[in-house]
Amino acid sequence: MNRKVLTQYGIMKKYDLKVDEYQWARRTTIVVDKEGKIQHIEFDASAVNPNNAVAVCTGLHSKHPE
Repeated sequence: MNRKVLTQYGIMKKYDLKVDEYQWARRTTIVVDKEGKIQHIEFDASAVNPNNAVAVCTGLHSKHPE
């Protein structure tokens, strides 16, 4: 992803280090459904736990039985 997309989704985070200001991407997990729609976004510490994304995916699967 480029900086523009990261900024639009709130993934870029500014860090003020005394005189300079830097931007780094935040740890992020994005769940996208089969149609390409974003269904869930997790940021920072909660994005580390893959069980959160699994729970969302399981919920999506139960909503759309095939």
